[in-house]
Amino acid sequence: MTVFRPRSRKVRVLATLGPASNDPAMISTLFEAGADAFRINMSHGDQESKVPVIQAIRALEKKWGRATTILADLQGPKLRVGKFSDGRITLETGATFVLDRSGEPGDAARVCLPHTEIFEAIEPGARLLLDDGKLVLRVMEHDADRIVTRVEVGGALSNNKGLNVPDVVLPMAALTDKDRSDLAFACDQGVDWIALSFVQRPEDLWEARKLIGGKTALLAKIEKPAAIERLEEIVEACDGVMVARGDLGVELPPQSVPPLQKRIVETSRRLGRPVVVATQMLESMITSPSPTRAEVSDVATAIYDGADAIMLSAESAAGDWPVESVAMMNAIGDAVEKDPGHGDRIHFTVTRPDPTTADALSEAAKTVASTIGAAAIICFTTSGSTARRIARERPAVPVLVLTPKLETARRLGLLWGVHAVHTRDVDSFEEMVAKSKRMALRHHLAKAGDSVIITAGVPFKTPGSTNVIHVVRITGDELKGYGR
Repeated sequence: MTVFRPRSRKVRVLATLGPASNDPAMISTLFEAGADAFRINMSHGDQESKVPVIQAIRALEKKWGRATTILADLQGPKLRVGKFSDGRITLETGATFVLDRSGEPGDAARVCLPHTEIFEAIEPGARLLLDDGKLVLRVMEHDADRIVTRVEVGGALSNNKGLNVPDVVLPMAALTDKDRSDLAFACDQGVDWIALSFVQRPEDLWEARKLIGGKTALLAKIEKPAAIERLEEIVEACDGVMVARGDLGVELPPQSVPPLQKRIVETSRRLGRPVVVATQMLESMITSPSPTRAEVSDVATAIYDGADAIMLSAESAAGDWPVESVAMMNAIGDAVEKDPGHGDRIHFTVTRPDPTTADALSEAAKTVASTIGAAAIICFTTSGSTARRIARERPAVPVLVLTPKLETARRLGLLWGVHAVHTRDVDSFEEMVAKSKRMALRHHLAKAGDSVIITAGVPFKTPGSTNVIHVVRITGDELKGYGR
């Protein structure tokens, strides 16, 4: 087994797997190119096809001695119009168009809308967006069976095109029957994160949380305008957040998305939840071996804002240049974090500690590390909560997390600056110090003469008991007689 040398950058790269990257050799290549975690999109393919992909990701653990991180992204409800008699129509701007509950094929005057919930929630003046926002309808009047609209932006419309309802909260569960099945499958396969789509309110997370039963972490995708109105409640109700800019950009004007991205990242950081910025980050690399300068600037902005992770979608899943896309994300992260101004920019967000011992020590660890020029912060944790607190502070040095739970090490793969190692727990203060020194050397996070900061809880093996901060200097002799 080769010991994995931690990335020099702290922002994490989340790569989506798909037809261009599902085989074990490519997954290994993507990891070596810079992918820290892998997203499996449950919208495409059947469950059986996901099993060898998950196994290939886990196989990296034996090769590199590093916990791997898998996020399963649930499809969520898909709103669609029905079919047309000729398969396709053209809606003229200014025309009247009706959506109804009739099962008959549609025409240029009407079409079936097979979603009762929309009829229950819609209001006059609300917009209906068709085909990823290309066509816009304005609701004029409605009853239990018909929605009469005026076409504000016309165009071609074909069978079963998608529908977005940005202006009202729909009385729909975030989980469909397919999602429930996929969630159960993902938990059985031992994935580390479940991403929930169509989140409109914190209550949407409750059913998923209950079904997960603590087996995995829950990430809320912020892709609906309604979610912004209750953003803090949603962030507090989940374990992590994704800024799903593609769907946000459909339901909102494009110019609204950048400030919302900053607000979501800031809120997630302030509340101590890891946050992923996703969608169209290097879109041109689906077909081109290099990105546009604007795309590079977009990725850099997310890094300067202090996002925990940046995500590739079709670029790595179905594009012509998956390895190059991951390598570019890796290179952008390295370049931005070497900017002398990077440290100041990521601390524009104020992350005040809660009045707890663990929060106070996490903030102190960052300050002490900066003051004395320590090489790393070393954190002993069972649940991962202390690691999340320290990562929230965005320390200038790497965070080496030592945990006896493999599941915890895997989940921490989305956290900014964290290098998690699955290892035996310690029984005494002396063993804690000795092990910290050995692991810092073994994982290339410190060298002889360096100081490291250690945080832990005493008594040991007690979750949630972080109450110790300790500074030690490494001599270089710690690896003699080394053992895990």
